[in-house]
Amino acid sequence: MVSVAIDGPAGAGKSTLARRLAAEMGYIYVDTGAMYRAIGLYALRAGKDPKDNAAVDALLPQIELRLASIAGEQHIYLKDEDVSAAIRTEAAGMAASAVGANPAVRAFLLDLQRSMAKKQDVLMDGRDIGTVVLPDADVKIFLYADVEVRAKRRELELQQRGTPKPYAEVLREMEERDYNDTHRAAAPLRAADDAIMVDTSSMDFNASLELLLDVIRGSVSN
Repeated sequence: MVSVAIDGPAGAGKSTLARRLAAEMGYIYVDTGAMYRAIGLYALRAGKDPKDNAAVDALLPQIELRLASIAGEQHIYLKDEDVSAAIRTEAAGMAASAVGANPAVRAFLLDLQRSMAKKQDVLMDGRDIGTVVLPDADVKIFLYADVEVRAKRRELELQQRGTPKPYAEVLREMEERDYNDTHRAAAPLRAADDAIMVDTSSMDFNASLELLLDVIRGSVSN
C-alpha cells in the first residue's frame, strides 16, 4: 500500500488539490479536516463550546462518523445525515480548529485514519498527517502560501458559495486559525522533518497540480 500525506495551513489548497491528485493517481482520498469539521459541527449543534474539552469529550460516545464515496466524491456523514455541505461554513472551520486541539478527539479519529491507510493506497490531507497520523508515509508534502494569498482565495470561495465576507474579516479569521493550529498542545501544525515543502503563493491550481503530480510520482517511483 502507498500512502501520501499532505499537510499545511487553512486555505493552502490542500483539499482541492488532494482530491484531484487522488483521482489522477487512482488513490483513495481521505479528507481528515472534514472529520474534525464534522465533530466541530456536532458540538455546535449540541450547544457546546468546541473549546471546552470536557464538554466535547462527553459527546464523543454519541458520534457516529463515516465516509463514503459517491460518484468519485468523498461524502461525510453524522449518523445517516450527509453533512458534506454543512461542515464547509466558517463556523464549522473554527470549531474544527478548536476540537483539533483536543487530545481525546485526536485519539478518537486516529485509529480510523490509520486503518484506512493499511487497507488501500491513500492520499490523506490535514494538519498533522506526516507528523502524527502517518509518520511513515511514503510521500510527505507540506503545502503552504502567504496568509494574504490564502485569505484572498477563501474570500473568493465564499463569494462563489453565496456566503460572502469582507476580506479584512477573512484575513483576521485566517490569522487566528493559523495561530491556533500552530500553537495547540496536541499535534501542532508543522512540517515533518522529511516533508517536501511546496509554496503555491504564485501558482494557480493547474500549475500546483502538475508540480505535485511530478513530486508524488517521482517519490513513489524512487
